[in-house]
Amino acid sequence: MLRSLVLAALATTAVGTGGLGPLPPLNLFATPDALTVVVDKSGNPQADGTFEVTCGDRAEGSHPAAADACKRLGQLAKERANPFLPVPRDQICSQAYGGPVVAHVTGTWQGRKVDARFSRANGCEINRWENLEPLLPLVRG
Repeated sequence: MLRSLVLAALATTAVGTGGLGPLPPLNLFATPDALTVVVDKSGNPQADGTFEVTCGDRAEGSHPAAADACKRLGQLAKERANPFLPVPRDQICSQAYGGPVVAHVTGTWQGRKVDARFSRANGCEINRWENLEPLLPLVRG
């Protein structure tokens, strides 16, 4: 029923555009984002472990900050930023060390497969980690 109402509303809107052409495709029925986050060596037993988060109509899963993680992922999607890309090999990074913590994120985000590793081994990696907080836990070296 909801799908019928949405499609009817879209059809009405398309007719009312007055010859401006078709509206861009709108995928209201996309698969929700679903990620698994594995954290190790954080120094905090509550931060280490495997956590699931699904971001759809509402945040779900075992992630301790699922709603905030989904909110952050939504912000990054609106910015058209991909936080799962690795640091470019030719990037100059400060030699700051943020500790031995590591994370591995797998799943799907924005319809794309994710398989990304994170650390706090240098300034670039620390920035990359902090950009994904609270999906990745708050840790300080």
